[in-house]
Amino acid sequence: MEPQSNSYLCVFKMKFKLEASDKFSKARAGEISTDHGTIKTPIFMPVGTAGSVKAVHQRELKDDIKAQIILGNTYHLYLRPGLNTLEKAGGLHKFNGWDGPILTDSGGYQVYSLSDVRKIKEEGVTFRSHIDGSKHLFTPEVAMDIQRVIGGDIIMAFDECTPYPCDYNYAKKSIDMTHRWLKRCCDRFDTTEPKYGYSQTLFPIVQGSVYKDLRIKSAEAIASFEREGNAIGGLSVGEPAEEMYAMTELVCGILPVEKPRYLMGVGTPVNLLENIALGIDMFDCVMPTRNARNGMLFTKNGIMNMRNEKWKNDFSPIEADSELFSDLVYNKAYLRHLITSKEILGAQIATLHNLHFYLWLVNEAREKIISGEFYDWKKKMVIQLAQRL
Repeated sequence: MEPQSNSYLCVFKMKFKLEASDKFSKARAGEISTDHGTIKTPIFMPVGTAGSVKAVHQRELKDDIKAQIILGNTYHLYLRPGLNTLEKAGGLHKFNGWDGPILTDSGGYQVYSLSDVRKIKEEGVTFRSHIDGSKHLFTPEVAMDIQRVIGGDIIMAFDECTPYPCDYNYAKKSIDMTHRWLKRCCDRFDTTEPKYGYSQTLFPIVQGSVYKDLRIKSAEAIASFEREGNAIGGLSVGEPAEEMYAMTELVCGILPVEKPRYLMGVGTPVNLLENIALGIDMFDCVMPTRNARNGMLFTKNGIMNMRNEKWKNDFSPIEADSELFSDLVYNKAYLRHLITSKEILGAQIATLHNLHFYLWLVNEAREKIISGEFYDWKKKMVIQLAQRL
């Protein structure tokens, strides 16, 4: 795979500074600089599918949860509210009132999940809207144009996310097409301009299912494009955790050390720590918000199902280490009551807690990397975090 041409006059403003590395693992702490602010890594990015992180105000995201970057979903935002509205608003930042960095996915994962209503060809992907059944075409060029309009600081290349399990020959054809699509993405990105007066950065995506040779081939191809950051996709789609870790470790050994690495769609608190140890800098996942709305909480000491009868008369704080979450102190019995009663406040409190916990966890990992304590701390934490309380 030939690297994309550098003949275009482009100015890339996103910067990544590596600040510390762990002596006993591949974990590292760094800082990503964008026009909308800096991002301390490792970082977890709350998912705002339709322009909002469900059940959370922007003020809470910024002041309480201390999120540094959030996600917007290209497929959903394209369909609703639509590009015309977003462009008139001045992009997603102006539309939703979030003034920090935003990352937009390319729509590739949603296309993957719409397997019954889409067709994949070399040109791109034809699919039907889940809203009204209308027919649409996403090509690499269209995906770039849409993300220019949405206005993410970091935008993703259009790729095919293969399912698990996946036939080897299909996975091979898929990565070859994903690499050809990446060339088209880069050409379109490099010959167009941001719309709203700030820079945007394009991340390619490594694919290859759980096949080592395909992951190596894809990582080498993606690295050859020499973009400012790189992503790893197609994991956390049903494969065993051991396969995820093996593929992540393999790919991180190939992707450039001096650029941020983003593992897409991952995952549990344990997944985060294990993959940080393998060299990942950025994560996103709907798990903390989706599970919160179903009454599942993540804590320092393990996982809690707030629907369980055992919490009915437990008036202790949700998080035993309440000083870490002083702005979110609610007792277990009250939260259980709200959730079993299907009160909206229950979903809000649970979501705030889970996101706060995820952001606390990656920040704590960062502090431990810098202080040289990460390896031993991680070994202890993964045991605690996996417990069912």
